[in-house]
Amino acid sequence: LTSMCRAGAIRTDDSCIVLKTLPCLVRMCSKERLLEERVEGAETLAYLIETDVELQRIASITDHLIVMLADYFKYPSSVSAITDIKRLDHDLKHAHELRQAAFKLYASLGANDEDIRKKIIETENMMDRIVNGLSESSIKVRLAAVRCLHSLSRSVQQLRTSFQDHAVWKPLMKVLQNAPNEILVVASSTLCNLLLEFSPSKEPILESGAIELLCSLTQSENLALRVNGIWALMNMAFQAEQKIKSDILRGLSTEQLFQLLSDSDVNVLMKTLGLLRNLLSTRPHIDHIMSTHGKQIMQAVTLILEGEHNIEVKEQTLCILANIADGTTAKELIMTNDDILQKIKYYMSHSNAKLQLAAMFCISNLIWNEEEGSQERQDKLRDMGIVDILHKLSQSSDPNLCDKAKTALQQYLA
Repeated sequence: LTSMCRAGAIRTDDSCIVLKTLPCLVRMCSKERLLEERVEGAETLAYLIETDVELQRIASITDHLIVMLADYFKYPSSVSAITDIKRLDHDLKHAHELRQAAFKLYASLGANDEDIRKKIIETENMMDRIVNGLSESSIKVRLAAVRCLHSLSRSVQQLRTSFQDHAVWKPLMKVLQNAPNEILVVASSTLCNLLLEFSPSKEPILESGAIELLCSLTQSENLALRVNGIWALMNMAFQAEQKIKSDILRGLSTEQLFQLLSDSDVNVLMKTLGLLRNLLSTRPHIDHIMSTHGKQIMQAVTLILEGEHNIEVKEQTLCILANIADGTTAKELIMTNDDILQKIKYYMSHSNAKLQLAAMFCISNLIWNEEEGSQERQDKLRDMGIVDILHKLSQSSDPNLCDKAKTALQQYLA
């Protein structure tokens, strides 16, 4: 029934799933059952609820499941060691399987709901168990522990508290050193979350050599690893100080950046553009990076605006240009590049409002009055016909475009 439900043959809200399959699987997890049955029950339940929020909520409040799973970590119990060697052997064999099954089920339970994650983390010694799980000899237990950690790392609250208290990043960085790909994929996804700007683990992770590790992931043959590597770097660069940004650029190398910008996968491309956009924020940083890598970055931008890409990719690229246009000295790289100016002009009259808006941000940043040289820039853009387009756009039915165009025109009148 679980397999049929996951294959879409039975709806997840069908009563045979909600009232029969799910409660039956929860009962299989209880203490009274055979160990084999408990493993089977937990693994199947993890699969059943993996992608469905409603089933996750129902399972989490059925028969105290979250607390019941804590017992999975109590094998082999020391009592049996004295009484029955055979029993001990049996328990040891199943101890790995039980831990693996419990981690998997916790991962599924906590995949979407903040309250459930909180309950899981508050279960006795849970964080210690995960941390121990990350260094277990059994690769299956390690993978399940990483999956559980990944699921819990989606919580802003937990990143700030439990994850910090238990320095989870240490064993995680260790796992990333020479793990097989399936573990690497989940571990690097978890690292992406730990590198968000509000996460207290961000600093120590940086100090432990994460940049080098992530830059090497972006060169992987494995697509998921390339995406995660660049995604984590993008998170790391967000509102970062200049030194970190320079380290990222140095670690990646311009060739690798180009490689990623011409990747056939749109996710890799979008995350790389996101990284560039985060690198090129705040004026001094923009000017500094463009003074060292300006030529290559402008080349990359041109390449994408000329290529066959979807709206999102082009919009992100125009936003990068708008950031460059916000620099003090970096502006000149746009103003002296007629090819790029023509492209901005073209996108101002595009049929897609998102692209028009992004192109307009570039123009606004170039003509802003209070900045040195604004008069010359305004004159050059007027000669190109930009003012005529602004007049047209100020009549637009799209309120955003209309406002932005009027604001830009005021710069000309001021």
